[in-house]
This record gives sequence, C-alpha cells and structure tokens, in this order.
Amino acid sequence: MSPHRLMIALKGLALMGLSLAAACSPQAHPARPAPVVGFVVIRTEPVMLTTVLPGRTSPFATSDIRPQVNGILQARLFREGDTVKAGQPLYQIDPALYRAAYDNAVAALATAKAKATRYDMLIKANAVAPQDNDDAQAAYKQALANVETARINLAYTRITAPISGRIGRSAFTEGALVTADQTTALATIQTLDPIYVDITQSSTELLNLKLAMEGGHLTRNGPADARVTLQLDNGTQYAQAGALQFSEVTVDQNTGEVTLRAIFPNPDDVLLPGMFVRATIIEGVQQNAILAPQQGVSRNEKGDPIAYIVDAGGMPRLRALKTTRAIGDKWLVTEGLAAGDRLIVEGLQNVTPGVKVNAVPASLGETGATGKS
Repeated sequence: MSPHRLMIALKGLALMGLSLAAACSPQAHPARPAPVVGFVVIRTEPVMLTTVLPGRTSPFATSDIRPQVNGILQARLFREGDTVKAGQPLYQIDPALYRAAYDNAVAALATAKAKATRYDMLIKANAVAPQDNDDAQAAYKQALANVETARINLAYTRITAPISGRIGRSAFTEGALVTADQTTALATIQTLDPIYVDITQSSTELLNLKLAMEGGHLTRNGPADARVTLQLDNGTQYAQAGALQFSEVTVDQNTGEVTLRAIFPNPDDVLLPGMFVRATIIEGVQQNAILAPQQGVSRNEKGDPIAYIVDAGGMPRLRALKTTRAIGDKWLVTEGLAAGDRLIVEGLQNVTPGVKVNAVPASLGETGATGKS
C-alpha cells in the first residue's frame, strides 16, 4: 500500500474511534426541580379561650317541710311531683285542740280586758291599791300574748309551702301522727328555675389562669366573660346559656380542686338536681395569639411538637414549638413561631433539611380562624 493510502486509512480509523467513544460516553442528566411545598403566613390575633369542666346540677333553693305543732294529719293538699307556689297549703293537721285553745285564750282576754279597764278607772279615784291595778294591767297584757300564741299554733295546723318549686314525694299519709321536733321531713321542695351547676376545676389550672391574667396574656372585659354553656350527659347541647356566680376560696384537700358555681335558667325543667353535665367556661381573651394549622405541626422522637418554616431564600428551617391547647383545627402556639413566618403545611414529605424548596401559598390560605377548645 502506498504511503498516501496508508495515511487516509489511519485517519479514517481515528475518526471511527472518536465516533464510537462519543457514542459510548454517558449523557449529562438535567438538574432535578426543587420540591414544591405549600405554606401559610402566621398572623397574630385575639382568641377567646375556653375550658370544658365536669359539673353537677343542684337546686337553686331547697326546703324540707316539717310540722311546727303536734297532731294528726287530716289531709295532704298537693300532688306529689307538682310545682307549688310559696304560701300554697300542703298539709292539714287536725285543728280541733288548737281551735279550742284559741277560743279559751280569746275568752280569757275578754275577762282580763274588762278587769283592766275597771281597775284603770278605780285607780283614778284611789278606790284600789296601785299594786292591784298593776296586776290587772299585766294580766291583760298576758292574755293578749296568750291569744297571739294560740292564733299562731292554730295557723300552724295548715302547713304551707315556704318557697316555690317542685315538691317531691310525701313521707307521711293522712292519719299519721306528726310532731314539732321530728327529724323526718314531710316532703321536700326544690326550686329548679333557675338552677345551679357546681363545676370543679384544678387549683393549678386556676392559678395558671390568674397568672396569665396578671401577666397581661389574658384579658377579661365585659359580661360575656362570665358566660357558660352546658353539654348534657347524653351529648346534646343545653339551649340556655348561664352565668358564672363565684368560686370557692378553699381548695379541697383530698382532690386539689376548687368549686365554681354557675346559674342557668331552667324554664322547662330539663335540668334536674344531681345531673352530670360538662360546662364550657370562657377564661378570657389572648390578644396576640398565634394559631398554627395542625397539619403543619408534627412530633419528634421525644413527642415534642415541631414545624418547618421556609425562609426568604427557599430553605426550610426546623422550629421546636410549645403548644398549650387545640382550638378548632389549629394549635395555640406559645413559643417557636412569630408573626410573618411562612409555615409549611403541605408537602412536608418532600422537605429535606438543607435542600431548597419551591414554596407556594397553600390552598387552605392564611391562618386566622378561631374556635373553642
């Protein structure tokens, strides 16, 4: 082969080698796009804080009906379970002996009055001794008192209701002997409209509430702060709202709790004494509260709440949080978040520490919903 042809052949082989090398070299992969996450902007807002506590109903007023005089019951003048009015007759004790005593006292009064009048005239004429006149006047006054006592005892034979309310079963029937000093009540009347609800709260919770108010974190202003609502034992909501009356000043040494008392209207007697209820009490208003959507808060291996925010450069940042309670579908956050933070609530599974993300507003929008705990 001539030198010229050998040179051409070598060039061709070189070009083929270059083509094969180019064909066998790996292609460069395009850069992966940043993962997309959704965020909400944290805002501060006033939030009404409430707490749910157990309680039991108790009557507004209670009166045990007992006789004031001895005697035989002649009649029961009410129907058990009815609502009675103050002053309504309930029982009749045989009045015969007491009426006779009253008539005797009236007769004795007439005699004493006549004697006192006569002696009053005679003393002016110096016809009787002053002592005799004094005795006659004293006897007249004593007779007046005896008539009043007899009248009161006769009136006591008709037993009336001291308060208005629902009367229970009668412990005695017609023909029974009752006495003024007996310990067993004839019946009991309970005023149910309005009705009390006694609520128990931990003294620690009450102390924390007071400290929060003193520190300015909670405020109470207006009568709405005392508003209380009820949930009945079967889960239904009681239609009427109540008002907080007072709290005990002594902590129960056995339970460490204090008792709060609320009053509720009860026109239909839905609430009966001894019922178990759950009361929702307004604690106060936290003016600059931070609410974080629950889907943006997770837990670390220790069970502590954590969240990711995204900074201006698109880098996710881990934050350790402190939360106190759930309000609706959000957590009330006391530490770890600030107004203006962009909290990641969507695409958390795509977040890798140290890897930038493409942050877009979440579909649920900004925080701002409030609710009851």
